[in-house]
Formats: sequence, structure tokens, C-alpha cells
Amino acid sequence: MTHTARRMFELLEPICLVTFMADECNEELAALGHRTYWDGYFASRAAPLGRVPAQVVHAAFYNFADGEAARHIPSAWETIPPEASLAARERGSAASLRRILGDELATSPGLVRAADLTTRAATSAPTEGRVMYAGMRTLPVPSDPVARLWHSATMLREHRGDGHIAALVGAGIGGTEAHVLSALEQGIHPPESFGRVHHLPKERLAAVMNGLRERELVDADGRFTDAGRQTRQRIETLTDELAAPPFAALSPAELEELVAALEPLTAKVVAAGSQ
Repeated sequence: MTHTARRMFELLEPICLVTFMADECNEELAALGHRTYWDGYFASRAAPLGRVPAQVVHAAFYNFADGEAARHIPSAWETIPPEASLAARERGSAASLRRILGDELATSPGLVRAADLTTRAATSAPTEGRVMYAGMRTLPVPSDPVARLWHSATMLREHRGDGHIAALVGAGIGGTEAHVLSALEQGIHPPESFGRVHHLPKERLAAVMNGLRERELVDADGRFTDAGRQTRQRIETLTDELAAPPFAALSPAELEELVAALEPLTAKVVAAGSQ
């Protein structure tokens, strides 16, 4: 099942990424009145949690720097209800996915079957300890197959994300540290140039890098040590293990069917760069 969880991540992640990379979602959120991309991001992604304080969003999202959530929450909800942002995110994401796939794939029996099987997996796992996933589980599942596929893939993404955070916490890796390790895994050097952290104050980044050096996870040049690479691998392996439970709801034959149904869809989305 660990192998299955990794394969499903590879197949479903590009579908989820249209939310963040394609134009339609951002346009829908901007049309509501959100001033910036990040206002729309925080307002719509955090909305399933309810009108919680910024500290709760910061804890649930985990990998944003101190104060970043508070720049958008709760102000992004003051004039635009969370429910409106949620609906805009779904509309925009489904529209971008439909555009990328084209009429033939978007209306195909294979997509309908992929949506049905993904939904069954996404609605079957325990919610305990899975804050973002539990929030998504409270939302109605769309009836439209394209929207349903996106919604269920995003539920599974949040389920995996909750497990990934648990793995990071267990390894003692903070949110910014996780970005540094991810940058190194992607071959980005210096890791401080990674797009998710490069905007942070230099003093903050220096403190993070020094902390990783003290723990011998990176060397003096800011590259992986053997211990750092092993830590990163342990986190990814545990993340896969913790992401496996939803797929136990499907039989081996159904899992094979789901992979076969998703492969042409994901190939089209990957070719478009999820945008």
C-alpha cells in the first residue's frame, strides 16, 4: 500500500496543482474581491476549518513563516464569506481542469470512473489527527465528474499533507526547515534561493541554516550531509505509509482500474504544466 500511496500521489498531485498554477481559480477569487493571490489562497484553503484564528491556520498549514497567515486571516474573510471563497476555488479549479483536458477527456467514461473511485477512497479514511482532511470531509462532494475528481484529489492531498506534517514533527523538522530540505532534494543550491523561502528575512534564513548545520543535516556549504539525506528519505517513506489508508477502500482490481483511468488524464495535465 505504500507503493500505491506514492503512485496515487504522482497521479493526483498534478490535478490538484491546477488550483495554484492555472489562471481560472485566481480569476474567480479576484472577482470576489480578494486583493492578492495569497489572500485568495489562505481564504479558500483555510475555509473548511471555519472562521478560526490565524494561529490555527498557521498550525494547520505548518510550513508558512511566522506572521504570514496573520497577514491574510481573518481579514480575507471580513467582507468575503469563507463559503464564497470555497465555491470560487471549486469553480475555477474545475474550469481549468476541464479546459486542459479538452472535451473528449473531460466527458469520457474513464474520467467518470476515476472520479468515482477517487471519491470512494477520499471519503473512507479516518479523520482523527487529520485537521485539514477532516475539514475537507465536511464539504459536499460535487456532482459534476470533473469537479468531483478535483475535489476528491484535493481531499487526498490534504490527507497526505496532514500525515506529512506528522512525519516532520516526529523528525523535529520545522516548516521552513522542510522547505530547505525539499529545495536540496530538488537540486536547488543555495537552498535559500528556493521560491518558498527566498522572500524571508536573511537573518531568519541564516538561523534556519545554522540550526540544520548544528544538527549535521547540512554541511558548511549548505548541501545535504548523509544524515540529512537519510532524514529526508525517512520523512518521505513515513509520509507514504501514512497516506495509504484511503486506498484500502479499493480492491486490487479497482486500484489497477483507477491507475489506468488516471494515467491519460494526468499525462494531459502534466503536459500542460497544470496550467
